[in-house]
Amino acid sequence: MTSLKSKTTQTMKPATAAKKLGILLSATPAEFQEGVVSRSELNAMQAAPPAWLADLRRNGPHPKQVVAARLGVSISGLIRAGITEPLTTAEIDALKAENPEWLEQERSIQAEVRKEARRLKES
Repeated sequence: MTSLKSKTTQTMKPATAAKKLGILLSATPAEFQEGVVSRSELNAMQAAPPAWLADLRRNGPHPKQVVAARLGVSISGLIRAGITEPLTTAEIDALKAENPEWLEQERSIQAEVRKEARRLKES
């Protein structure tokens, strides 16, 4: 005898959805922040981002994991450099253009970490 389970809709808090979308929760519309997001809604937003999501992804402000990835450094590297606030795309581009010493150093550290990870994976 098999039992049929009713399929429940998986939902997540807005903070979880924002993290999965790679956006800053505080920059999202109020209705996103105050509601819950179903798995199907999240998938739909990823497949066809609404205008506000596309704009956030393009211009920011971006959460620290996105800032770190765009700069090619670790989150720890951002913190060591004193960058603790979200940055916009324009601010990230300005940092890349300026290429301060700390950014070069953190990129070098990150490159070594990746190189070591590859070496360990291959051995």
